[in-house]
Amino acid sequence: MNTVSAVSVVFDPLLPWWVLATLGGIGLALVALSLRAGARGSLLRLGGIVVVLAALANPALIEEQRKPIADVALIVIDDSDSMAIGERRAQVQAAREMLKRRLGQQEGLEVREAVLPPARIQLGSERPGGTRLIEAMRSALVEVPPERLAGVVLLSDGQVHDVPAIESAKGLPPELGGAPVHALIAGRRNERDRLIVMEQAPRFGVVGREVTTRFRIEDPSGGTAPVTLSVGGEVVRRIDVPVGKSVELPITVGNPGANVVELEVAPGSSELTLDNNRALFTINGVRDRLRVLLVSGEPYQGERAWRNLLRSDPAVDLVHFTILRTPSKDDFVPVRELSLIPFPMKELFEQKLKEFDLIIFDRYESGGLITREYFRNIAEYVRAGGALLVSVGPVFATERSLYRTPIGGVLPAAPVGEVVETPFKPKVSEVGQRHPVTANLPQAGDPGKEPDWGRWFRLITSRTERGNAILSGPDDKPLVVLDRVGEGRVAQFMSDHLWLWNRGIDGGGPQPELVRRVAHWLMKEPDLEEEALRATSVGGRIEVRRRTLATTFPPVTMTSPDGSTRTLTLNQASPGVGLAVVDVDKPGLYRFDDGTLRTVAAVGNPDPLEFSDVRATDARLKPMVDASGGTLLWLADSSEPDIRSVRPGRAAGGSGWIGLRRNEGYTVAGINQLPLLPGILVAVAFLLAIGSAWWREGR
Repeated sequence: MNTVSAVSVVFDPLLPWWVLATLGGIGLALVALSLRAGARGSLLRLGGIVVVLAALANPALIEEQRKPIADVALIVIDDSDSMAIGERRAQVQAAREMLKRRLGQQEGLEVREAVLPPARIQLGSERPGGTRLIEAMRSALVEVPPERLAGVVLLSDGQVHDVPAIESAKGLPPELGGAPVHALIAGRRNERDRLIVMEQAPRFGVVGREVTTRFRIEDPSGGTAPVTLSVGGEVVRRIDVPVGKSVELPITVGNPGANVVELEVAPGSSELTLDNNRALFTINGVRDRLRVLLVSGEPYQGERAWRNLLRSDPAVDLVHFTILRTPSKDDFVPVRELSLIPFPMKELFEQKLKEFDLIIFDRYESGGLITREYFRNIAEYVRAGGALLVSVGPVFATERSLYRTPIGGVLPAAPVGEVVETPFKPKVSEVGQRHPVTANLPQAGDPGKEPDWGRWFRLITSRTERGNAILSGPDDKPLVVLDRVGEGRVAQFMSDHLWLWNRGIDGGGPQPELVRRVAHWLMKEPDLEEEALRATSVGGRIEVRRRTLATTFPPVTMTSPDGSTRTLTLNQASPGVGLAVVDVDKPGLYRFDDGTLRTVAAVGNPDPLEFSDVRATDARLKPMVDASGGTLLWLADSSEPDIRSVRPGRAAGGSGWIGLRRNEGYTVAGINQLPLLPGILVAVAFLLAIGSAWWREGR
C-alpha cells in the first residue's frame, strides 16, 4: 500500500492546562472590569493576553507519513462429518471460492481461512463432541488484533454445538472486537430425517438383573417405527415404538464384563443418513454380592486361612459350618455342649441350595450327616450351572472320601489311595502356562524354571479323568484341577497345604491371587475364560485376542458393518494368547468368528453428537449473527451475495448482502513538526498589542 500524508494541529502546553485556564480566567476578569470602568484599550489588552496564552499552549503543525494497515476477513469452513450429506460440501466449496475471489479484489483487505476438519474415531475421548466451529473461529482470531478484524464469515450446515448463550452484543466472544459475524448455511430448508435419540443409556448393571434404557424416535412422518434390540450381536427383541415419545426398554445383563447393546430403527421414508438410525453403548455387568457356603470337616490350621480369606472380601457373603462329629458318633459329650442349633441340611442342600454362587468343601469326609440324597442335589446343582470347590485332605484317599459319594460324579480327579508327604514346590503345568488362572501367576518364574514361592509338604495323589491340571506337584502329579461339568464348573485342590503360602513358609506364595482367580473362573468371569475370543475397539483400531489351551490359533473372519468380510491371522502374543490388530474407518458393529467362537466390537460414531441431528438449520447460529449485526443466508436459496465495506457502527448486513467493517487502521512511517507560534512572532505580536493599548489609553 502507498504511503499517504496527513496534517493536523497539536498542542504541547508549557504549563498544565488547568494553569492556562486559570490565567485565562483572571485575564478575562481584568478585561471585563476594565470595560465596565470605560477604560480605553481594554480590547487591545485582551489581545495581548490571548497572544501570551496561545504561546504557552505551544501549538504545532504535524505532518504524518501514514502507511495503511490491511483489514482481516476470516472465513471459517465447517468440514465436519455431517457436511458429507447431500451437496453440502459442494455448496460450501463453491461459496469458499467465491468469497476468496470477491474479497481478494478489495484493496486493503487480507483474507484468512480456518477449517474444522472431520472428527477421527476416538472412543473414550474426554474431549467434548459435536461441531466445535466457534472454538475453531476463536483459535484463528487469536492471531488477529481486534482493531484489524473486518468480519467473520461462517460456512456451515448450521449444526454447530459450541455456540455460546447470547442475549446481546456483550455476550459475543471478545476476540471479535465488535466485528460482524455472517453465516452462509449449506443444505436445504426443512430437511427430513429419521433418527434415534438416546435419553438414558446405563453403563453398569448387576448380572442377571434388568436395567432400563430410554430413547425416542424422531421422524417428521410420525406414526410408529420398528426398533431392533441386539446384545452382543444377537437379536434379542423387535418392537414397534411410537414416534416422538420416550420409550423405556428393559435389558437383562447376561454376562459379567462388557455387554455391547445396539438399538437400531429401520430407515424411514426420507433419510439424510443412516448413521443416526443406530445407537451403540456398553453395559458393564457386575456381580452382586457373592454368596459362598463353606463346609469344613476336621479342624486344621488351614481352615482359618480359608475363612479369613473369604471374609476379607466385602463382596462375599459367607456361610460357614464346621462339622466336628457325625450323629452316630457316641463320645458321651453332654447335649448342652453340642451345637446350639441342628445342622440345617434341608435348608442348605435342598431349599436354598440354588441361592449360593459357590460351595466349598474343605477337608470334608463323607459320613452320616450329609446324606447321599443331598450330595446328589449338589451334583445336580453343579451340572445346572453352579460352582464347586473341593480342597481335600488325607481322608480323600480313604473309604470316607467325597469321591465315593454322588458328588464324585462331578469331580475331575479320582484318588488312587496314596498320600505323598515330601517337600515340593508347586509348579505351573504346561497347560497351566496357557490357562488364564495360572498364566503369569506372581512368582511363578519362567517356564521350565523353579518358581520363587514356598514349599508344600503333602499331596493326595490322583488320576485326572477330566479337566486340566494347571498346577502340579512332585513327578508332575496333579495338584490343582479345573473342569467344566454341564453348565457348571469344579475346582479341585489335591492338597490341604495351601495355607502355608499365607503363613509365609519358605517365603510364602500367591495364595490370595490363586484363590481369587480360581473363584472368578468358577464364577465364569470373561477375563478368565480359557477359550475366548475378544475384540476391543481403541480409537480407529480393533484389537482381536484369542485365548486358547491349544498351541495354534484358528483364523478369524471379520464382518464389517457394510457386510464385507476379511480374514485375520493371529500371532502369538504370549502362551495361549493370539493377537491381531486391524484399522477401521467406519462406525458400527464389527463381528468376528473363528468357526467356534464369536464376538462383536462396537465402534461408535466418530462423534455421536455430530450425528444426533444432521438436518441443516439456521437456528443455532442466528443469535450470534444477530447480536453482532451480521446476516444469515442460505446458499441454496440465494445467488452470490453482495459484499460491501461499511463504517463502524453502521448496519453490516441485509437481504442479499454482507458487510465488512472498514477500520482504516494505519502505522506512522514518519513525522514532520512545524511550530505555529515561534518566539520572535509571539514577541512581536505581544509588543504590538501592548503598544497599541498604551497608545490608545494615552489619547
